[in-house]
Amino acid sequence: MNDQTPPEGGPAPEHGALGGAEFDEFVELAADEGFDAEEVEGAIEAASLGPLPVLAIVGRPNVGKSTLVNRVIGRREAVVEDRPGVTRDRVTYEAEWSGRSFKVVDTGGWEQDVLGIDASVAAQAEYAIEAADAVVFVVDATVGATDTDEAVVRLLRKAGKPVVLCANKVDGPSGESDAAALWALGLGEPHPVSALHGRGTGDMLDAVLEVLPTAPRETFGAAPGGPRRVALIGRPNVGKSSLLNKVAKEDRVVVDPLAGTTRDPVDELIELGGRTWKFIDTAGIRKRVHLQQGADYYASLRTAAAVEKAEVAVVLIDASESISIQDQRIVTMAVEAGRALVLAYNKWDTLDEERRHYLEREIETELGQVAWAPRVNVSAHTGRHMEKLVPAIETALEGWETRVPTGRLNAFLGELVASHPHPVRGGKQPRILFGTQAGTRPPRFVLFASGFLEAGYRRFVERRLREEFGFEGTPVHLSVRVREKRGRRK
Repeated sequence: MNDQTPPEGGPAPEHGALGGAEFDEFVELAADEGFDAEEVEGAIEAASLGPLPVLAIVGRPNVGKSTLVNRVIGRREAVVEDRPGVTRDRVTYEAEWSGRSFKVVDTGGWEQDVLGIDASVAAQAEYAIEAADAVVFVVDATVGATDTDEAVVRLLRKAGKPVVLCANKVDGPSGESDAAALWALGLGEPHPVSALHGRGTGDMLDAVLEVLPTAPRETFGAAPGGPRRVALIGRPNVGKSSLLNKVAKEDRVVVDPLAGTTRDPVDELIELGGRTWKFIDTAGIRKRVHLQQGADYYASLRTAAAVEKAEVAVVLIDASESISIQDQRIVTMAVEAGRALVLAYNKWDTLDEERRHYLEREIETELGQVAWAPRVNVSAHTGRHMEKLVPAIETALEGWETRVPTGRLNAFLGELVASHPHPVRGGKQPRILFGTQAGTRPPRFVLFASGFLEAGYRRFVERRLREEFGFEGTPVHLSVRVREKRGRRK
């Protein structure tokens, strides 16, 4: 994941990567290269923040949630149609308002099933609320509060999360009396908004920022509390539950040849390798979420939530079958969540020499982008090579928490630029001037450059960082701050 323009704003930085005299020395170095202290602080602050706070947009079908999401993020990405149930996927976007960045989750897929619409609404809303730091509850002001709206209100009260009430489809002053009637929901002031035309959205977002927490700053060497959290993820019937039972040395979870036995994530404390781990057995992800229905849909959402709460994801892959697009999507989900990663190829005992040969070629071509992830070949059925699982997990966590001292990093960058300079483009040759590591879990770096760095060169820098410093089993995030051109003062 690379970003040439990290967002600015937020509270004053504490320079998690650099402290005291080291930061002063770094600012002096930056000044020599044409950067001022404010630029340096802004870049480090942006990269040193942990996961962005999450704002969930919830409400019953066809109240304008996706239209509001498009308005908040400032572009038309969420699918909008004048009929209910168009949004089936849980989609996350990054947004920014008044200098603060946050994630927006567009929810949907609320369809009637055998348990009735109330159960569907509850399942989706409960997940969205659980995963969010704050909630915007969208109600159609022209219709007023319905029984379904009342059901969501009860969930919101139970969850105890901050809520901003959005009275949508108020296109003019005449509709504000309809919005005022929503005080009766007991969620505080209704904010009259026209998501379609933008009316009132600024005031609503100001209210959101008042209740939305700032992104937590990552600190170096901070040990997480309690047992390390490991999520077992993969397609249905790859052996996640069998693997959990094998490492636990007893039948903790149900195993059945029928795919899809596990619906909800199952947490188990397990003694392994001389320490206690929290293993999370998750539901198998069958296909793209927006193609799923009913119980499969909600099982996938809960699996995604389990990955976000874990520290390391162990992706199980059925070695007896060809690596599928779905396997690749699941790996990508773990990487995009910023989790440490281990690849476990299960059912290894069933392979003949020919299948092993072709599997190696598939791994190289289909999963080459995560060649940095530790790999174990296991059999959940026989227990083969289970002793290798914990060392692989520990290796991935070590890479996930690795911190490179600023002096050593800049010595490396200097040698790298000297031996492999950026290609000349348009008569100019951008250079990496200096850099620092702004965070860990996963490692995040800020590079200060004289010009735009091409994606291919940034990938080259990441590859060399891995060769030099390890980072086995973890994604590495690079952001680049380009030196601004300053005109002459008159």
